[in-house]
Parts: sequence; C-alpha cells; structure tokens
Amino acid sequence: MTLLMLSVMIVLLLAGFPMMVPLLAATLLAFVLYMPDLSLQLVIQQMIGGVKPAALVAVPMFILAADIITRGHSADRLVDVVMRFMGHIRGGLAVSVTAACALFGSVCGSTQATVVAVGGAMRPRMLKAGYNDSFSIGLIVNAADLAYLIPPSIGMIVYGVISGTSISELFIAGLGPGLLIIVLFSLYCMWYAKRHNIPVEPKASWAERFNAIRRAVWPMGFPAIVVGGIYGGVFSPTEAAAVCVLYALALEVVVFRSIKARDIFDIALSTGAVTSVVFVLIAAGAAFAWVLSYTQLPQQIIAAIGLDGAGPIMTLVAINLAFFVGCMFVDSIVVILILVPIFAPLVKAAGLDPVLVGVLITLQVAIGAATPPFGCNIFTAVAVFRRPFIDVVRGVPVFLVILLLVAIALVVCPGIALLLRDLAFR
Repeated sequence: MTLLMLSVMIVLLLAGFPMMVPLLAATLLAFVLYMPDLSLQLVIQQMIGGVKPAALVAVPMFILAADIITRGHSADRLVDVVMRFMGHIRGGLAVSVTAACALFGSVCGSTQATVVAVGGAMRPRMLKAGYNDSFSIGLIVNAADLAYLIPPSIGMIVYGVISGTSISELFIAGLGPGLLIIVLFSLYCMWYAKRHNIPVEPKASWAERFNAIRRAVWPMGFPAIVVGGIYGGVFSPTEAAAVCVLYALALEVVVFRSIKARDIFDIALSTGAVTSVVFVLIAAGAAFAWVLSYTQLPQQIIAAIGLDGAGPIMTLVAINLAFFVGCMFVDSIVVILILVPIFAPLVKAAGLDPVLVGVLITLQVAIGAATPPFGCNIFTAVAVFRRPFIDVVRGVPVFLVILLLVAIALVVCPGIALLLRDLAFR
C-alpha cells in the first residue's frame, strides 16, 4: 500500500497537479482499495477535524498582518534603525541585513515576505557598497529563514496543532537557535567583508540614530506584542495574531498613512487566497495522516528502516535528515503534515521533548525554504530580483552549511532551544 500511495503522489506531482491533489488522491485510493468497509465520510470528517483546532486561526491573522506591513513603511523603518547602528563596522551592511531579517521576521512570521521586504530595500545598497550579487542574494534568502524561528512562526503553529505541543513553548524555544544563527551569520559576514576589503558605511551620528529609533518605535511594537503579550499572560498566541492585525492596520492606515482604506480589501483578498491554499493543504494532510495512523504505516516504515527502538540521538538525526530531504522538494507545510505523524511513535518511544523536536523540525523547514531545487525563498528571490535561478542559488551553500551546523548543535546541546523555555515555563 505504501508503494502504491507513493507512486500515485509522484505521478500526479510530475503531471503538475498542486500538492493537495496527490494527498487526497492517495488517501481516497487507500480507502477504496484497502479499507472498503469504512465509509468515505470519514475522509471528510478527518479533513474538517484537521482545520478545526482554534490555534489555526492565528495562521491567516499573521499572514494578513504580514501583507499589511509589507505594503507599508514598517520594513524600511526597521532596516534603517539597524543600519544606523551597524553600518559603520566592517561587514556592517551585511550584518544589518541579518538583523533586519530577524526584526522583520518577528513582525510577520513569513520567510517569503521577509525576502521581499528586506531584500528589496537592502540588495541595492549591498551592490553599491561592493558586495558580490550572489553573496547578497544568498544572505537575504537564508537570513529570511529567521522568520520561521523568531516568533511568530507559521511552521511552529502547524507543528504544534498536529503534535499537540504548546505553541507558546515552541515560540520561546525558537529564540535560542534564532539568536545563534544571527551571531554565526554576522561573524561570517564580517570575515567576508574583511577578506574582500568591502568599505564601511559612514558612521551615523547619535542624532541620526535617535531619529531612526524614533521612527522605528511603532514597528518595534510587533515583537513586544507577540513575545511580551504571550509570555506576560496577557493573551494567547491566537489572540496575539488578532492584535497584530489590528496594530498593523492602525500603524499603516492611521499613523504612517502608507495604506489607504480602499487598499484593505485587496490586501484581505490576497491573504484569503494564500490562507485557502494553506488550509486545504492542512485538511488534506489531516486525512492522509489518519490513513497512515489507521494502517500503522509509521510503525511499519520505522521498523523497515531499522529505527525501531532507536535512541534519542539517532532519532533526532533521522528526523533532521528526513525533513531536510523532504523540504528540498515539497512545500514545508506538506512535509510537516506527512512526516510528523510518521515520526510521532519514534519520538515518544525515545522519550524526546516534543518542543525540542518541534524546533529542529522548524529549523529544517526554514533550511528547506532556501535550499535548491524547490525552496520557496529561492523562487521568491528569482521573481523579486529578476535574476536567473543559478545566480540566486550560487551564494546559498555557505549559509546552508552554517544552518546545518546549528541543527547539529541543537542535537548535541538541546539547551540552546530548551533553556529559555525552561526559564519561562518550568
């Protein structure tokens, strides 16, 4: 049955069908051929159940907030404040890109929105400063991955819903790896600038810095709302998403006046289109995961590849490899929907902390967004920067190695992710 379902999915994917079609086709085929005594209504029930969790309401809310601020002035103001403080050091412009991606990621939770917003503002400045275009694009594409680790993170929300893990704990656990990536990227950027003798930016005066801070005070309210509100017990992650939308509207429509009231409908329409794709995928994935669970395929697959009874380290290595390879070819949400139920029995048997597993999976999903051949950040960069595919991916490998080193560090030293979680919730 496994081989047949996999074959159907591959054929339909190669034929050009969107991912929800192969998922549903494989699910229905399994019902008809291998579970004839069960009603097909179960498929509908599982699909409805998949999108029923209240926590998923946060997904369209964060997408809408990202759409609003991407079209407004928040991104430029965040980038400017980082540049005023970092631009004068060796490699400061590249370090500023990394920091700006982290800041903007903490606002929107979307890697693609971060590529568009930060990349559009910073790539021309990097080229003018003497940075190689491949390096510039590679940095932007990979630094945008921080949007998946710095809360809010759509990937963490989906994983939390599927696995039953606390989304609040996942959010704070992502901060440690996110900060480590910022440090490692910054060190490499400084080394690169020194090696290639990249000139530094003029040092900003304190008056210019204070002015930049003043202009960025309002956009910096987003991470304060998400992180401070959740861990201060003011509201849940779902409520934080709704507050972010209200704050984004107030900011861009009333304070900055960068968006007209008539533009809100178009923005909401765009958000609705993206959200519908995400929720159809989640619904189809829920039905597919139920089939896997009902037929005990996860246990069979784990036994077949020799992981039955594997220890914690071996389990984490297997999870990293599976998600790394899967996210190279398939949409990250689909990979989470398919692989999390497969590895769930193994994670439980190994006694692993589901929060640690969730952070590792989110990191691999983030890496997949910038990994050839089908990383979504890569295709976003191709479209936004109007550069050939090969030019975009040329600068990716070195940053990919850094990200993989962080994944290894998490396996060896789980405290990188769990220390802040334990301080906040234990």
